[in-house]
Amino acid sequence: MLQLDKVTRRFGTKVAVDNVTIEVPEGQMVGVIGASGAGKSTLLRMINRLIDTTEGEIAFAGTNVSTLKGQKLRNWQRDCAMIFQQFNLVQRLDVVSNVLHGMLNGRSTLATVFNVWPRQDIERAVEILERLGVAENAAKRAEALSGGQQQRVAIARALMQQPKVILADEPIASLDPRNAQIVMQALRDINRDDGITVITNLHTLDTARTYCERIIGMQAGKVVFDGGPDELTEAAARDIYGADGLAEAFSEATTSTSLGLPQRPRKPASELEAMPA
Repeated sequence: MLQLDKVTRRFGTKVAVDNVTIEVPEGQMVGVIGASGAGKSTLLRMINRLIDTTEGEIAFAGTNVSTLKGQKLRNWQRDCAMIFQQFNLVQRLDVVSNVLHGMLNGRSTLATVFNVWPRQDIERAVEILERLGVAENAAKRAEALSGGQQQRVAIARALMQQPKVILADEPIASLDPRNAQIVMQALRDINRDDGITVITNLHTLDTARTYCERIIGMQAGKVVFDGGPDELTEAAARDIYGADGLAEAFSEATTSTSLGLPQRPRKPASELEAMPA
């Protein structure tokens, strides 16, 4: 279980995350929603320890990850994989090499510099790419892929770490609805098939309701909603986004997975790619 106990993060006089206490059981898929500046990204970055907490404690399986240093911190960041909106791939490298970089924490510096990988690791990377429907691009440079394909490569890199938790920070914010749906379906398949805990920041309500079993709403750094998709009513959305933010929250044109087609809850990501745009 992942536990946050009275977690706060300040930047100078600004409180980005304010006294957050939540528990996430193993294997749950959680969507974190809220307007820009609500504290969603800061929350995920504290969990991964990209930034430190100002107050409070973050624990996983009984270990206080808030105080980890050195190799123990690197081990946690291996177990808690991070996926970013900007993909964070090495654009000049081929796709397989980008996926293999998910293993850098366990590699020697010399082997990394010369890009030398054991055959079994390369085969595993290709298997993960096949699972995500992008294996045909394995030998291409990352820069040659579309945004949706690059995000799936980033997911493959995260899976290469063999993580216990995946944190996805606005993973579909720069994608069109079709590719957004493919990426969200891939994350949900990983959550359900592998039992990996997934926590993802999202903007629109249709995406959170469709893919997440639990939704946490944040406003001004505080958790103001914590419940299931059916509980995410318009009144609850008003509490999360404020009256002025409701239009964006319900918009299907911005960071949404709505294609104007009936949702199919368990279609694999590789099949979704074949859907007409």
